[in-house]
Amino acid sequence: MLPKNDAEFLAERFPAHQVQMEGGALCVVIPNFPMPGGLNVSAADLLLRLMPGYPDLAPDMWWFDPHVSRSNGSIIAATEAREHHLGRLWQRWSRHLDPGQWRAGIDCVESYLAIVRRELAAAARLAAVS
Repeated sequence: MLPKNDAEFLAERFPAHQVQMEGGALCVVIPNFPMPGGLNVSAADLLLRLMPGYPDLAPDMWWFDPHVSRSNGSIIAATEAREHHLGRLWQRWSRHLDPGQWRAGIDCVESYLAIVRRELAAAARLAAVS
C-alpha cells in the first residue's frame, strides 16, 4: 500500500494511475506521462517499482512503454534493457541515486518524479546537440 502522501499526490496529479503488487514490489503505473520535446513520443506509460522498505528505501530505476528514444535516433545511455512486468514489455531506464540523495521521511513519489523529469529533459537536450 502506498503511503498516504503518495496516494493523495497521485490521485490529484495522475488520477488514472494504477497500483498493484508484482514479485514483492508495489508497482505504480502512470499512463501517458508527458515527455519533453526532442524525444520520439509525446507521452508514455511510466512504471515505478517500489520495493519493500519504501519510502525509507529509495526507488531504483523506472520503466517506459512504449520505449522512449531521442527524436534524432541517438541512443539514450542505460535504456537498452527490456523487461517484462505486469504482462507488458517495458524499457528500463537504469538510473541509481547517489548515497544521501534519497532522504527517508522527506522524499516520496513526487520528488522521485522530479528526478525522472530531469533525466528526460537531459536526454531531450542531447537530441538537440547531437
